[in-house]
Amino acid sequence: MPVYKIVDVKVKDPAAYEEYKRGVAPLIEKNGGEYLVRGGDFEVVEGGWKPSRLVLFRFPDRDSVRAFYEDPEYRDLLALRHRVAETSIVVVDGL
Repeated sequence: MPVYKIVDVKVKDPAAYEEYKRGVAPLIEKNGGEYLVRGGDFEVVEGGWKPSRLVLFRFPDRDSVRAFYEDPEYRDLLALRHRVAETSIVVVDGL
């Protein structure tokens, strides 16, 4: 069953975040994920959610998401993201 990883990113250091984006894209692909949305214009239609930057991924399953997070190549990039951005992330089962 596919799963979707939804990320709201508040970027604090745009230059450093570009470095993160360049490094993370191959790891997303390596672990079976693909970008569906990577920033871009959006509209809040209802409710009080005020996202900063939305990113949406599709992975084949939850194990693939876990493999991405546990990938040794991701450790330094994760630390970089934590330094340069605030993120909220959810993973949800697809249909």
